[in-house]
This record gives sequence, C-alpha cells and structure tokens, in this order.
Amino acid sequence: MLIRRLTLDDLDSCGRLAKDRGWLPERHKWTLLFEVGEVYGIDAPDGDGLAATNILTRYGDDHAVVSMVLTASRYGRRGMARTLMEHVLDQAGDRIVSLHATENGRPLYETLGFRTVGRVAKHAGVFRGERSGRTRVATEADLDGILTLDAEVFGTDRSALLRRMPVFGERVRVAEGGFGHCWRNDDNVVIGPVVARDEETARALIADLALDVGGEVRMDLDLAHASLVRWAGEHGVGAPWEVSLMARGGPPPGDRSRQFLPFMQALG
Repeated sequence: MLIRRLTLDDLDSCGRLAKDRGWLPERHKWTLLFEVGEVYGIDAPDGDGLAATNILTRYGDDHAVVSMVLTASRYGRRGMARTLMEHVLDQAGDRIVSLHATENGRPLYETLGFRTVGRVAKHAGVFRGERSGRTRVATEADLDGILTLDAEVFGTDRSALLRRMPVFGERVRVAEGGFGHCWRNDDNVVIGPVVARDEETARALIADLALDVGGEVRMDLDLAHASLVRWAGEHGVGAPWEVSLMARGGPPPGDRSRQFLPFMQALG
C-alpha cells in the first residue's frame, strides 16, 4: 500500500471519507490540521477518493499527537489503519505519542504499544449561567504570556498552534493565571484549549466564552476533573460520550491538573 503525504488539494476527499464513516466533514478543522500537522493517506484502489488517513502533529522534540484515523467502510479490516499508524509512529521517532481512542480503535492501538492513561468525555449543550466578571478578551499584547503559561503547563512547545487562535477561533479570553479559546465547528462551538491555575479560573473562562458565542457548545472534559464535569452538567452541558486518552512511550508531558480542556481531541 502506497502512503503519501496529503495536501490541501485533498481536503474535499478527506471530508468525503469522514462522511463515509458517519463523521461531519469539518472542513474548518481539517484545514487547521493540514497547517500544523502531517496528513497522510492511502488512495482508494478503485480510484474513488481516499481509502484511509491519519495525521501526526508534533509538539517540540518530545510529544506528538495522532488523529483522524479513518478507513473507508468498503476497505475495512484490510490493514490500512495499522499501516498508516506504523508509518506515523516511525515519523514520530522517540517522542511520546498520544491519541484519543474509541472502543473500536483501542484494540489496534494497544497492539502498537499504547496504554490508556485517562478518560475524556465529549459534553455538549447550551450553557446556562452568568458571566464571571473575571476574564477579558485577549489582545495581541497577551500572546507572550499565553505562550509562556502554556509551555509550562502543556510541557512542550505548541506555540505554532496557539498563534493561530485569533484567526482560527471565535474568541480568546484571558484571566489572572489562565487563558481560554473557542472555535466554531460544523454543528457547535468547541471550547478549548483552557489552561488555568485552578478550577475556579477555568470555570470563569469557560462560562464567559460560552456566553460570548451563545448556542450549543462542546467541551471535551477530562473525567479526572470530576467537579468540573458536574459543574458543566449543572449548567446545561452534558450528554457525555467517552473515549480513552492513550499514550505510547510514557505519559504525555506537562501538568494535566491545569489542562482543563484540550484544543480539540485531534490536537490534545
């Protein structure tokens, strides 16, 4: 099977593949992933688009994230997902590699050396609450502080991604000891990342971002933050759908106690 590096010319084919698997096309999201990651694919043997994809996003020299592991339904169980996974793991080198896995995907990842290190649940709904009065809209002058805090908490360099927040997203907010961002996907607004010194600050950022945009929001909550999960449900954001956070080569770097929401599951 020939693996090739995909380009933005393949964006429509990626959307078609996602829809084949029951996912939304998520063109805005895929475009960002092309900008910050390495998108790999296998062309369909029948000449009709892509048979499989995945993406490797590198953060510095010690961490990488794998995402968008998709195989066309008509090519399932032919080893394409494994072939692509082995390829990106080779590209990742000695980095710790993490990903979010459904129950269907978890057995494959376990055979490749991944181990479950946490559980994350997608929560969605219309946020009901009041503004915190503790946050403000970020300006360009806040960027250096955001990058410094994130490098400390995330444990490696994702500045190339965070610099895109003002253009990619709907809003960036800052508070004393934290920052948060939200971006519009096909069917809702995703809140993330949220990095904060404590849960009270994270709640303030989440509430103000949700009220900025209105409508349905999505949060991918680490179930280790049990009180934040309860708070979200009490404010109208529930109906969780769980996945496993898995890692290979060791636990992901950084301080997960201060990482309250990921940028998106595809980016960690």
